[in-house]
Order: sequence, then structure tokens, then C-alpha cells
Amino acid sequence: MLKSFLARLFSWLIRAAVVWVALTCLWVLAYRWINPPVTSLMIRDWAAGETVRRDWVPIENISPRLAYAAMTAEDQNFCNHHGFDFEAISKAMKANMDGGRLRGGSTISQQVAKNAFLWPARSWARKALEAYFTVLIEAAWPKQRILEVYLNIVEWGKGVYGAEAASHYYYGKGAARLTRTEAARLASILPAPRRWSPDHLPRGVARKARAVRRVMPFVQREMSGCLQLP
Repeated sequence: MLKSFLARLFSWLIRAAVVWVALTCLWVLAYRWINPPVTSLMIRDWAAGETVRRDWVPIENISPRLAYAAMTAEDQNFCNHHGFDFEAISKAMKANMDGGRLRGGSTISQQVAKNAFLWPARSWARKALEAYFTVLIEAAWPKQRILEVYLNIVEWGKGVYGAEAASHYYYGKGAARLTRTEAARLASILPAPRRWSPDHLPRGVARKARAVRRVMPFVQREMSGCLQLP
């Protein structure tokens, strides 16, 4: 009787796993063409009674300066990896073990997986699911689509999501009109957008913004082969 129960349980678990994999694959594939309507962070803000600012725009309507600034600040190997930058992860782990300021090694693809499909908690289960969705995203989406989704859903302040909303909120103009300095300052606050504002950067973040602005042309040359930005 026990063997029969275990066999049925195993069969049910296998079927459930197959259904779950099929559904998540279809979900990721759908987002290749359908813009994610909401993220868990937006739901969190709505639940807290906060105003959510978000205006989705195609990547053609976002200044390439902001795209290159974001890659410079967050993922300089974006076009050269398949979702995971193991060199950056290794550096992050070493810095954290040495007792320095905690830093992450997440790529843009991993951040899209976390923001578009998961919740903002820190746990091994969440990290495992993030890795799973990252693999699916890299397999199903071109790099240009990954970058487009990222620039439209990333948090850029309290209740501010995406490049267009951030550009209007901080600079009173559309994302297509951002200058190189404005783009570098926006990209530099991404690790802590609720603590920092591009208009009032702490000294260390301001130094990072200047470095991002300086390195952007080199990143642009590196990325030109895999991206078609205006």
C-alpha cells in the first residue's frame, strides 16, 4: 500500500513539474512580444497606497545614452554572457567575504527575471527561480528585448518605474531627450533608487556617475554588434 501511495505521489509530482515548466515557458515566451503589465514591486507600492508612475515606451523612444549608461553601470558584459556574468559574481563574492561594502553580481537579464516574474525577497528559493527564469529569458528573447523590458520596468525612485517615467519625474522631459550626463546620473542610482536622487547624489555616487559618463563610449563600441539602438 505504501509503495502504491509513493508511486502515485511521484507520478503526481512529475506531472505537476511538467505543467509548471510548460506554463512558465509559455509565460516567458509571451513576454517576448507582450509588455509585462505589472511587477511585484508595483503591486507592493499600490498596496502601500503609493502613486505608481509608469509609461511604457519602445526602446526606439529611449535615448541610447541611457541604455549605454545602464549597461555601463550595471552590466558591462551584457552582450557577451548568456545571463550570468561569472567574473562579476566572483568579484562580488570576494568583496563581500573581505568585509567590504556588500555588492551584487546580477546581470541585466537576472534583474529582468527578478522584476518581471518574481518577488523582491531574498532567499535561496527566490535566487534559484531567478536563475531558472534567466535561462528561459536568454533562450527566448533577443538581447534588445531584454534591454527594452529592463529599461521599462526597473525601479527609479519611490513609485517611479521605467525610463520614461523617471525622465519626466526628474527632468521634466521624455526619455528620448536625455543628455549623457543625465543618463549617467540616472544609471548611477539604480542600486538604491529610493535612497538616492540623480539631482542630489552623495559624493561616492556622483563619482560613479562621472565614471559611467566617461566609460559609456567604450561600452557603446562593445555593444554595437548585438544591439540596434537609435
